[in-house]
Amino acid sequence: MSIRDDVPIGRRMAELRARRGMSQQVFADRIGKSKSWVDKVERGVRTLDRLSVIETVAAALGVTPTILLTGKPRREGITDTDAAVERIRAALARHDPPGADADSPTARQLDDRAGHAWAAYRNGHHAQVLRALPDLLAATRHTDRAEPAADPPVRVYRLTAQTLVKLGQPHLAWLAADRAMTAATGDPHRTALAAVSLAQALRALHRGRLAQAAALTAVHQLDPAAHDRPPDPGLAGTLLLEAALAAASYRDAATAHDLAERAAHLAAAHDGHHQGDGDGIAFGSAAVTLARALVATQLGDHHQAVTIHGYATSGDGWHQLPAEHRAAHLIDIARAHLDLGDPRAAGRALIAADQIAPAEARTRPAARAALTAIVRTGLTAADVARLAATVGLTRQ
Repeated sequence: MSIRDDVPIGRRMAELRARRGMSQQVFADRIGKSKSWVDKVERGVRTLDRLSVIETVAAALGVTPTILLTGKPRREGITDTDAAVERIRAALARHDPPGADADSPTARQLDDRAGHAWAAYRNGHHAQVLRALPDLLAATRHTDRAEPAADPPVRVYRLTAQTLVKLGQPHLAWLAADRAMTAATGDPHRTALAAVSLAQALRALHRGRLAQAAALTAVHQLDPAAHDRPPDPGLAGTLLLEAALAAASYRDAATAHDLAERAAHLAAAHDGHHQGDGDGIAFGSAAVTLARALVATQLGDHHQAVTIHGYATSGDGWHQLPAEHRAAHLIDIARAHLDLGDPRAAGRALIAADQIAPAEARTRPAARAALTAIVRTGLTAADVARLAATVGLTRQ
């Protein structure tokens, strides 16, 4: 199976740039490249073949990587996922007067429902999460906030934000994360939880410095006096990893490695505890090692990323992480394999992700972009070809 690519990707990039009224210099500034680099790619003198760069270019052009790679949107029209996102958008846009009505759940009931949705998220059952979110958002508006339990709004908005990041909707995710931060005001623990989702949304928006600041501010607020032994090492460590990834996203290697090392020290204190909880926090030495691999990928050291990945996935800690966490990591490492020119290894990573949590490999734009790039190489194993056909990547 192969996808035809009659128009060179550089020419397609030039056409999309021109349609948006951007000069080569403005576009170069947005993607962190030189004007000369942009000109050479558009003229076909230089090849645009690294998936990480393709994703950056696509984000700056406001299109999915698949459109940049193939020139064509998905042919199946409005998908179930698209429709689900629109329902979530509508739910977030509504501003009904607060207060319970006859059909509103109590805060405890809403908390139980949010807990079930988080469990589905951790297990990679994203269709179930998408079905639940609009009603959860509506219930969050109507539930009596005067009840003792105040966690549900934070949990619902956080889950909304993290799901939307996965689906390539960072602006909408940012809105949901901001709602979580507002709902958490005055409680350092809940604010820290909300900050995890906020940092993820900001990273997806390519606002690494803002993401790092949000995460580190939340760490400090957990307990300003306890820099080495915070009251919740799992939450503090997760925030440090988010800050490390944020630093790596804007190429601050020294800060990224320092933050990851701080997280590793906290992991030593946390490893005796469970690695996942009802708030979507999965932390421990395995999570730190996987984050180090992603830091290496962000910094462009793909060989190091693959080496760290191999070490991390060979230990028991890997299997103790939630299915969503493992599958998401495999999709990220597939990008590293592609940037190393190894589409077969990338394909194996995507197949492994599909076996762990099919929704990760079949609904996420990042997975689809990686799969498209593999198919375009012509080096497509049978199982990868079947996955491509399943998600609708047939001959264009």
